[in-house]
Order: sequence, then C-alpha cells, then structure tokens
Amino acid sequence: MQVKASPPALPKPEAHQILDTSPVSPSLPTLADSDNFMLNVLAELVGNKLLISFFHAERIIHNIVATIDNLPRRHAPMIVLPVKQVPGRFIASGTGSSLTIGSKNAERYTSYVKIIEAIDAKKLVEIYVRLYPLFQQSYEELGYPKKYFNDRLIETLDNLLDTPVINEPIRLIQPQVYYLFANTDLEERSIGQRILMRTGSKNGAEIKAKLRKIKQELLLHMHEKKVEM
Repeated sequence: MQVKASPPALPKPEAHQILDTSPVSPSLPTLADSDNFMLNVLAELVGNKLLISFFHAERIIHNIVATIDNLPRRHAPMIVLPVKQVPGRFIASGTGSSLTIGSKNAERYTSYVKIIEAIDAKKLVEIYVRLYPLFQQSYEELGYPKKYFNDRLIETLDNLLDTPVINEPIRLIQPQVYYLFANTDLEERSIGQRILMRTGSKNGAEIKAKLRKIKQELLLHMHEKKVEM
C-alpha cells in the first residue's frame, strides 16, 4: 500500500503589531518638511530647550528610523544617529588582563540619560502614533516597502531590554585600536546592547526602565493582525 506524502506545511501567518492610529491630522507636515516640527516636539518632550542642542537638526525622523532599524544589528553607522556622539573619549582603566571600563566612563552619558529621564513615555508614544505615517514612509524609503516600522520598533525594544546586567568592572581587551569586551558573548551582541552596557550599570538600568514604560504605552495602542501567506 502506498502512503501519500503529506503536503508541505504552509508558512505560518505573519503577525504584525498594528498601531491603532487616528486619521492623519491636516496639520501633519510632509516628511521632507518635518525637521522644524520635530525640533519643537522634542523641545516639548524634553522640557528643556538647552538639551535640544544634543540632537541633530536635519533629517530627524529619518535618523530615528535608521537608528531603530540598526540597533539590533552587530554594527550601525554613527552618521545616522539622531543625537550627537557622546563627548570625550572612551575611558578605560588598567592594562593587560586587568583592562576594564573605567569607573568615570559612565559620567560621559549623564546628559543623555537626563534627556531620557525627562521624556514622558505616555506623551512620547502619543506623538509617535500621531506621526506614524511619517515614520512608516521613512522606513519604506529606507528599503522596506512591504514592512511595518512598528514591528521593527518592538523588535528593537525587546533586544535592548534583553541586555544582560553585568557585574562591574567589565573586562576589556584591546587587540588593535578599539576596545572590545573580553567576554566573547558580550562582544557578539547587538550594537544597541553593547552601547547600553558601556553606559554603566546605573545608567543602563535607568534607560531600560524608561524603555519598559515606552513599550507598555505602545501596547495600549496596538492590536495583532494576521497576514495569511
């Protein structure tokens, strides 16, 4: 008796985390003309116009989208960061097998952590939902015409929240010019996780706490949509 081969399994439906967005406001700028609008939005979110000087003033939405897309990867070009690079040089301590991240290195990130702390997660997400068409357009122009940007944002948040908590001091090696984590598991992690670990345990904990709040607020605006293959 011949046994008929089972038909190949169909691919599982793809789940998209859909935002419950409101109709586009007539006052919403075009993506090309959104920089001044975004600078005002950021100033309101941070509550301190002096801190806005840490942000690049051009292609703001594009840089935010490109950075969120890159953070779960191994590497990311610094040129697309929405904020200016942390001032000062990376601070290491010790030599040889005792080389570690210096205790004062975390201070370089203080101003940036203050920006994150000042942001109200609920207000941030409400603005994101309102401006979502611009974020989606920028993501499609980045090379993802059939992808949903909010899916990538959730992936990035989950990746950052999965950053391990490391007992300090964190050991380093310096095979050439750049410092690397001595622990190969840490060095192989995403660029977002490596940046978070380099900010120091206290800063990292505060950043992750804010990211959790942002994700919680996002979930309130989302529902899952199954796309049949």
